Amino acid sequence: MEADLMHRDNQEDGAEEEDYVLLDLDAVFAQVDISPEAPYVLSGLDTSEPILIIDDKVKLIGKYEDTIGTCFVFSENEAAPLVQEETGPSEANLFAGRCIVDPNQAPTKEVKPVAQLQKILKFRLLMDEDVQDANMESKT
Repeated sequence: MEADLMHRDNQEDGAEEEDYVLLDLDAVFAQVDISPEAPYVLSGLDTSEPILIIDDKVKLIGKYEDTIGTCFVFSENEAAPLVQEETGPSEANLFAGRCIVDPNQAPTKEVKPVAQLQKILKFRLLMDEDVQDANMESKT
């Protein structure tokens, strides 16, 4: 899954508003191997069924779904190891003025909030009948 930024103009005060949309590709991963570095084109964000083309090969069609409550997006970075400095007197005072790093301590992550979401864009493979249905709707 990936969070993408969608812009829309606010007509009332002329300010631009940013909306984040979660791109849900879970249904597609079982059917298609998608490289994380693959280039993609996302079009039709302002339509009910946006199109996502990955690596000029895989064509997906999406449908918006509202989240239940508010969905939060976080970024994750490696955090520096926790260093404890002996500052007070201890019984043996073996480590006075030294820093101690626990070698058994698991690596830590620093998590920061990025955005709030109200919509999820779920994608599935674009089939030939989807294209035919869209052509029929445009003719009527």
